[in-house]
Amino acid sequence: MKKVFLSFLAVASIATVSLTSSCNNKAQGDQAEVTDAQAAADTLGATYNADLAASTVGFIGYGVGKNHPGVFSLTDGVVSVQNGAVTGGKFTINIKSISMTEKESYISEKLVPHLLSPDFFDAEKFGTATFEITSVAPYTASATDSSVVDGANFTLSGNLTLKDSTKNVSFPAKLEVSETALSAVANFTIDRTQWGMSYGNDKSLKDKMIMPEVTIALNLKAAK
Repeated sequence: MKKVFLSFLAVASIATVSLTSSCNNKAQGDQAEVTDAQAAADTLGATYNADLAASTVGFIGYGVGKNHPGVFSLTDGVVSVQNGAVTGGKFTINIKSISMTEKESYISEKLVPHLLSPDFFDAEKFGTATFEITSVAPYTASATDSSVVDGANFTLSGNLTLKDSTKNVSFPAKLEVSETALSAVANFTIDRTQWGMSYGNDKSLKDKMIMPEVTIALNLKAAK
C-alpha cells in the first residue's frame, strides 16, 4: 500500500465538476475494472478522518438523449497510515442524501423517489453504500491508456458495496498527501447491472432506455 491511498478520501470534488458538466448520453469517466470482492487492506497506524462537509460522491446516470447528475454525501470515512503509507480505509455513503443537480418538479417528485425505490438503490432496505480499500498501485498514462483525470498518478482498488452486492473496482486517481491532510480526485464509470440494478436497460425500450453505465466522481478530503 502506498501513502497515496490516503488521498482516496479527497477524490470527489474536482471529479464532480467534470461529471456534472457532461451533457451527452455517453459515459465520460475512466472505465473501471470490476472483479470479485478482495480482502480488505490492513488498518495500521495513524487515522485520517474524512471531512464530511467537504467530501461528496458525485454521479451521472445516462438516459437516451439526456443525463441526470447528482451527488451523495458521506456518513463517515477513515483511512489508516503507517510510516507514510496507507494501510487501509473505509467510507460509508449515505444513499438517502441523494441530491440532483436538476431542480425541476419532475426530478424531485418522480426521479428521486424512483432512484430510491427497489428498482435502483432500494434505500429503505439499503440506506448506505460502502467503499473499502484493498490496494493502491502506481499509475502511468500511455498512448493507449490515459485517464480523464489530469495528473492521475495511482490506481485505487476497493470493494464497492451497493445494495446487497459487493464488487472490487479499480480506477485511476490523482492523489495528494501531506503530514496532516489528504485529497483525491477520480472520475470512473461502472455498469450498474453488475450490482443487480437492471431496471430500464433493455434496448427494446428504445427512447425509454436507461443506460447501464453510471459515472462516479469521488471528491474526498481528510485530515489527521
